[in-house]
Amino acid sequence: MTFDDLNSFGKKKEPFLFISDFKAQNLKVIPLDKLQENDVDFCIDKNYTVKPHIDFLQKRPLDFSDYKKKFDYVIERIKSGETYLLNLTQPTDINTQLSLKEIYERANAHYKLRYRDEFVCFSPEKFIKIKDDKIHTYPMKGTIDASIKDAKEVILNNKKEMAEHIMVVDLLRNDLCVVANDVKVEEFRYITEIEAGDKKLLHVSSHISGDVGDDWHDKIGDILNSLLPAGSISGAPKKSTLDIIGRVENYERGFFSGVFGVYDGKSLDSGVMIRFIEKTKSGYIYKSGGGITLDSDAKSEYDELLDKVYLP
Repeated sequence: MTFDDLNSFGKKKEPFLFISDFKAQNLKVIPLDKLQENDVDFCIDKNYTVKPHIDFLQKRPLDFSDYKKKFDYVIERIKSGETYLLNLTQPTDINTQLSLKEIYERANAHYKLRYRDEFVCFSPEKFIKIKDDKIHTYPMKGTIDASIKDAKEVILNNKKEMAEHIMVVDLLRNDLCVVANDVKVEEFRYITEIEAGDKKLLHVSSHISGDVGDDWHDKIGDILNSLLPAGSISGAPKKSTLDIIGRVENYERGFFSGVFGVYDGKSLDSGVMIRFIEKTKSGYIYKSGGGITLDSDAKSEYDELLDKVYLP
């Protein structure tokens, strides 16, 4: 499938689920009436009841010393002017007795997807929503353990976190300007609380909107293709930052940090595929990461990468 195929579905107002990898090079499109035969489950933006965390997750992460080498490389690229914000991710080997189907069924998340027996994601982050000829995006950048004293005030007043969030908002605002008119920031830096296994995390998000016109159904694929990869999990400036990611991460993200969404013939809603578990021949891999700026601290970023490795 190609993004042109999405345009064709939109012109016919035919409902579908789409799944794009990080690089927007592998696109899967499934009509909603074909989900069962394709062994795919999804849930988008529905309220959920928080379930107790009962599964112990064993992690075998990258050593901090190895992570710091990658972190230091990114900092050098920032100092050389090649990037000023880069989302550095890494894979973590995990052990759990749950199947991907079981993980999906008990996950506490607004954006859930299980694709066959290949991967599952349970993401808190919306990508774009298009409804009533308006496009909305909600970049999420900034995470803190909710148990820290005055956690909300700490993260909102942290200069590094503020600078990183401003960069992402500016990037996403510019991205929307390519596909929409009258682009504006509706809400800047608000807090959401996420159940993260045996702890709670606070995330900082913003809301940006624009007008896409009443012909947006005919160009759904063009809109998505113009916005990918998602800025919140790549960085800025996007092109040079993607080149650095390809050199430093030393693994394939695949569908991790790509996007998935559903078009029902009237509106489109989608999420960023973070909180992601992939099944491989050697076991489960959990992929996670965080944004790096010049003011970032290697140990703090490493701890954040591990905090994001959890079962919902």
